[in-house]
Amino acid sequence: MKSFAGKKYYFVGAGGIGMSGLAMVLLRSGAEIYGSDRQGGFVIEKLNSLGADIKIGHMKEWLQAAGEMDAVVISAAVGSDNPELKYAKEKGFRVLKYAQMLGQIVDQHKGIAFAGTHGKSSTSGWAAFMLSRLEYSPNYIVGADIKQLEGSSGVGKGNDFIVEACEYDRSFINIRPETAVITNIDLDHLDYYRDIDDIIGAFSEFLAGVKPGGKIILNADDRYYKPLLESYYERMKSFGREPADIITYGIEANADYKASGLKLEDGTYSFELCYDGYPTGRIHIELPGVHNVYNCLAAIAALGSQGVETEGLIRTAGLFEGIDRRLMVLAERQGIKLIDDYAHHPTEIRASLAAVRQMYRPQRIVCVFQPHQYSRTRFFMDDFAQSFELSDLVIVPEIYFVRDTLESTKQVSSQDLVAKIKEKGSEAVFIDSFTGILSYLKENINSGDVVITMGAGDIWKVAEDYIKWLRTGS
Repeated sequence: MKSFAGKKYYFVGAGGIGMSGLAMVLLRSGAEIYGSDRQGGFVIEKLNSLGADIKIGHMKEWLQAAGEMDAVVISAAVGSDNPELKYAKEKGFRVLKYAQMLGQIVDQHKGIAFAGTHGKSSTSGWAAFMLSRLEYSPNYIVGADIKQLEGSSGVGKGNDFIVEACEYDRSFINIRPETAVITNIDLDHLDYYRDIDDIIGAFSEFLAGVKPGGKIILNADDRYYKPLLESYYERMKSFGREPADIITYGIEANADYKASGLKLEDGTYSFELCYDGYPTGRIHIELPGVHNVYNCLAAIAALGSQGVETEGLIRTAGLFEGIDRRLMVLAERQGIKLIDDYAHHPTEIRASLAAVRQMYRPQRIVCVFQPHQYSRTRFFMDDFAQSFELSDLVIVPEIYFVRDTLESTKQVSSQDLVAKIKEKGSEAVFIDSFTGILSYLKENINSGDVVITMGAGDIWKVAEDYIKWLRTGS
């Protein structure tokens, strides 16, 4: 990535997982990185230790002092009223969204982009891990820290570049990879998309951006596999272009890469990997849940399509230990197991709770669920309520505010969700503050229970405080 050496970039909202990963890749490529974030923390400290100059708070003076920039990169959370963004536009600086900057980097490499409503962080992390273990020395930017690598991003000596491609705001159409993977499609981001047809259309548009001669990897078991394929073929026909090669994976369907003979062993799955109908070897993954079999298959199919030998994929797939905040066991004290999980959509909640039941067979599952976005909570109220049927108790704090309007906060509340969960037959309680939740956990959790903090917001802070109390009693 020599073309970025010596260039200057200013990151507005540098502390997010994607933005920080991108900044680190540019830093390691010899670029100068400046920027800001509304709050400090470990990520900002790490960036600054690598040579960046990230300030706390959003002030145009930070950008003024940094001087001329090759580009100002903004996160999806940055609004039009941000003082640094306004100053950048006044000065005529080039302004790029995160996905636009990411697309420019990927365009100079052999890009492998992982998209999908669920599982794209785990799958892209899995692929980055396997390529690293097999000494391909990949570059990567994914949506969470990879436990066995150096974080959420890395710069290697190879030409492969693995990225997570997010569908929100159609941002993934800025990425034109040589290989595109779609793990699944589900209703989500209904504050942006009209309906499922609109979502399928966006994914189809992303696939149309695959470079000529490229490959597309699809989940043949996904309910929207056929509508997506039809939409893609129609789009390519209208463009007068040849479609990319389609490679499939699955468990039920007759796919190119298929998991056969699934067996549950000590809470996790093993399976026979079949390619083109022929068995190639058995894999036992370390991560719980059938959804992780699919994630594993997607990563294998993506790398296999690049010519990576099957033997190496089989040998390394079962060694992957996962990514940050995905059914991550934080501690076990006094017979109580504490898990932190990123699930924030009904489909993800069901999958995570089912995996925990299979893996640990707990006396009780107590789920501390922080709803993420008022709009998502309102759109999926019934589905959320039904998704907790495998939990014995759900504790719900206030909804995490992000990308919402003030008007939307008046349309739904956590108390509404608690009432709906009870209506569906599960036990639930509303506790507004993290302090109140911690007090409740101290008094009501028993040996044999599994406590899961769950959500895409900052509910992990409850887990941290509870661990501290379990260890020290204070």
